[in-house]
Amino acid sequence: MENRGRLSDDKSGEEREHTIIMKNREHVKINGVLGVKSFDEREIILDTEMGTLALRGEGLQVDEISLDDGNFTCWGKVTGMQYQAGGKPGRAEGGFLSRLLH
Repeated sequence: MENRGRLSDDKSGEEREHTIIMKNREHVKINGVLGVKSFDEREIILDTEMGTLALRGEGLQVDEISLDDGNFTCWGKVTGMQYQAGGKPGRAEGGFLSRLLH
């Protein structure tokens, strides 16, 4: 059986999934977040279990960050989402920001 997009949680033995739930392009809930690389009103860059994710929009506001649980929520006008091409999931090295700055 294939186990795509899931990692075992050492604390509970349960599997965690990387999910994105968006309501009306205004409220976003993401599970499987490992870290927040940067954020402002126009772009939020997250390190997730599936790689680096850039969330773009207008008036973006972070509502919740819980790295222990891997939960992240934000609101604002969402205009796009994009994963980094290539690379290994959850790796900050050589990521999206480092390519932009070089």
